[in-house]
Amino acid sequence: MGRPRKQRRNPHGAAWHWKQTDCWYFTLPGTKKRVALFDENGGRIRGRDNQNSAEHALARAKLSGEMRGVAPVADQAWIVARVCSEYLQHCERSLTAQSMSRGHRDSSVTYLNDLCRYCGALSVAQLKKSHIQTWIESHAGWRSLATHRSVIAIVLAAFNRAEEMFDVTNPLKGLKKPQSQPRLQSLSPEDVQSLYDATEESFRNFLFAAIHTGLRPYCELAKLTADHVEVSDRGMMWRVYSSKTKKTRKIPVHADVAKLVRRLMLTAAKGSGKPLFRNTRDEPWKRMTGVVRFLALKKKLGWDLDPVKSKYSSYTCRHTYVHHMLSGYWNGGVGCSIETLAELIGDTPKVAYDHYGKEWSKSYAEPLWAAIGSGSQAKTKTASAQSKASPPLRRKKAG
Repeated sequence: MGRPRKQRRNPHGAAWHWKQTDCWYFTLPGTKKRVALFDENGGRIRGRDNQNSAEHALARAKLSGEMRGVAPVADQAWIVARVCSEYLQHCERSLTAQSMSRGHRDSSVTYLNDLCRYCGALSVAQLKKSHIQTWIESHAGWRSLATHRSVIAIVLAAFNRAEEMFDVTNPLKGLKKPQSQPRLQSLSPEDVQSLYDATEESFRNFLFAAIHTGLRPYCELAKLTADHVEVSDRGMMWRVYSSKTKKTRKIPVHADVAKLVRRLMLTAAKGSGKPLFRNTRDEPWKRMTGVVRFLALKKKLGWDLDPVKSKYSSYTCRHTYVHHMLSGYWNGGVGCSIETLAELIGDTPKVAYDHYGKEWSKSYAEPLWAAIGSGSQAKTKTASAQSKASPPLRRKKAG
């Protein structure tokens, strides 16, 4: 006997409530397209308890002919520039409400304004995925796949919001972003020393703290104040708030960094609101000034001509910290687990593994050997123990 057929919660053509937006919709006959229901004042009908209002709105839609599957007139009036404008206004409101980072807002302004210059007058219905691809490829400076990924993510966010809030059909559904690249680059001890020697004290302190804590340079470390510092019997800890993840975490701080911070707190005491790490003008480090300073350092050291070192940035300090933690750089070769690493750097274990553990373990397998007692540190200890426990036997001379 077959399973009984599952009954639909609502019959075809009925009004239905979508929990994600808390709004009421109906589905056009013969399609999967949802259409929002509006009250007599033109506002969306919200709330699960407003089913009667939604049914009345659906009746008006049937009488007006909207149920015949004709494309909404609104879709025909939307152009690419309007979609971009609506999203940029949303970014400004979100930034004011502190629910979006300034970096995302600034990137959105740059990329979407550029898109409008390319095809802003084109209607949304005429826009194709090939237009976006051609636009990206026309920028010689956008060579990095990471840049392509960021651009496509922002463009998709703009059109997804237009579809969600204004029922504008998204013509870019299915547009694929390049796969994220594993973060394998890190600074060698020689590279770190070269950076320290080539820069002035304020940026040297900033880089030193970034390498020894793994904090995101500009949305975490640059905003740290004395109010975020806690001292206990075991040592110093920082309360770190990330504008990227919207979460606060506590991390222990290396003794050398704690010593530096105590010195910096003399000029940025608790309650002053002053960031601990400031530039030569006594102002907080910002992304733009930090990027410019690091680019100048690379040029000064000749790294801008090196195929590997030319890709270094302030964020490489964070990757260096991660690789140090995984390899046990500061504790005799005993690397930490992915879960511990994720807690320290403010990522989920999955993100930490995808970004650092999966690919990096292929090029650096020492932690894997150490886990089964066959690492270089384990061999050294074993050989030392054996030499102490059982000294080599001397052969007796014959005769």
